[in-house]
Amino acid sequence: PTEAGYYEKYGQAFLRLVDGRPTPSPLHIDAANGVGAPQVRKLAAAINSPYFTADVSNSDTETLGRLNIDCGADYVKSNQRAPAGMVLKPGSRYCSFDGDADRIVYYFVDEHGTFRLLDGDKISTLVATYLRDLVATAGIDDLHVGVVQTAYANGSSTSYIKDTLKLPTAFAKTGVKHLHHEAEKMSIGVYFEANGHGTVLFGPSAVARLRDATPQTPAQADAIQRLWILRDLINESVGDAMSDMLLVEAILICKDWTLSQWNAAYTDLPSRLLKVVVADRTIFKTTNAEQTLTSPADLQNVVDSLVGKFPRGRSFVRPSGTEDAVRVYAEAATRADCDQLAYSVAGAVFDKAGGRGERPAEFL
Repeated sequence: PTEAGYYEKYGQAFLRLVDGRPTPSPLHIDAANGVGAPQVRKLAAAINSPYFTADVSNSDTETLGRLNIDCGADYVKSNQRAPAGMVLKPGSRYCSFDGDADRIVYYFVDEHGTFRLLDGDKISTLVATYLRDLVATAGIDDLHVGVVQTAYANGSSTSYIKDTLKLPTAFAKTGVKHLHHEAEKMSIGVYFEANGHGTVLFGPSAVARLRDATPQTPAQADAIQRLWILRDLINESVGDAMSDMLLVEAILICKDWTLSQWNAAYTDLPSRLLKVVVADRTIFKTTNAEQTLTSPADLQNVVDSLVGKFPRGRSFVRPSGTEDAVRVYAEAATRADCDQLAYSVAGAVFDKAGGRGERPAEFL
């Protein structure tokens, strides 16, 4: 494998998918002052097509201390705002890599100037929708699409996958290695963490079904060919921001969708992620893909009681992997309910499970 080979493989697969479709507007890319900046420019040069025009910002890879500062996928997702150096305009399309270019999120501003984020959950549902439709058109028996998420996936995305797309879902512990393992159990497995890190796996059974398929109509032949091309476009080994970007771009071009149309598939529930500093994080044990506490005793019952007070409420507590703290995630139907739930659960954790230091005033 070489850099040139990467650009050739993914670039040519991208062009084969979008051939004959309307060309999109330029894509404005925040490269987080990281390794993706020079590489995405090389990718655009290799593709050399109006189907992919990249305007790269935050591309300073020479100055020490600039990496991910006020920019990058994590900054944009955490702060729900544009990165430094980019002024968002309605109708334009934007995405951010993280510093080492393995994560990607999209975003735009609507006609009212409101910031709209398209994170890993949105990418996952977009890809799953496109694959589901191709599989249905291909008419191949025993070829199925499934989606793997973590507990941090927004509840609206899970409901959309289950209730609208009618696709099976599985939950895995946080970390792409855990999602990858679950996706390997599926015929075609789509997995993305909410932070924008993920990919798609075509299992051995899916490859065999595609190889042995005998299309009966031109539509079936086209769908099968597109599934093969998608497999060439996807970095199945780990997923990376550039190949995921080309995957999203290809799907949007093929569907002739704007970012606003993509975003309209479902509306995220308001969510809040908090940190609670504790004396000993090792006392926190979880099950059910980190969604349910088994220790400390009875703390999960307290969480369940608080969740039950709020429409569409959901909350979980999981220990940090790096510091003596726990993460509290909460979501609910309204922002006010979400915040009340999050700060109530955080307060319960602090009071009942060894909160350290002064109790934060915002905890309920």
